Amino acid sequence: MADVESFTLDHTAVLAPYVRLIGVERGPKGDAISNFDVRFVQPNEGEIPTAGLHTIEHLLASLLRDRIDGVIDISPFGCRTGFHLIMWGEPMIDDVVPAVADSLRAIAEEVTWEDVPGVDAFSCGNYRDHSLHSAREWSRRILDQGISLDPFVRTGV
Repeated sequence: MADVESFTLDHTAVLAPYVRLIGVERGPKGDAISNFDVRFVQPNEGEIPTAGLHTIEHLLASLLRDRIDGVIDISPFGCRTGFHLIMWGEPMIDDVVPAVADSLRAIAEEVTWEDVPGVDAFSCGNYRDHSLHSAREWSRRILDQGISLDPFVRTGV
């Protein structure tokens, strides 16, 4: 089996919340695609409830694209402690973190249920499993802790 970088990370040594560059892949024509570990919850100490995580996912899909260029996808980890953020090029963490933080601020303070995209049977595979209330609470909790630029040292932004 292929080695997966995420499974070699010492999850007991990281200090969430943080954003970390997992790696950069190059396509056949040299295009760069960056994969970021956007960790919101300390691994093995907690997890975002599914409905809140699902709503954060839908909102980040839109809000991040409004705040930073090059977003390909933002997908939750199965462990529910954060997301993979896939982007074109090689964006700097210093640019990614403010975009993530401002998106979470919007979720915590501004977004209404009418703003949440993809919450019907047509546009979501599990549209009944959403919670804006949970998404707001978790976004506020993450912001209160600060998002570190370093996965091993708290440098909250």
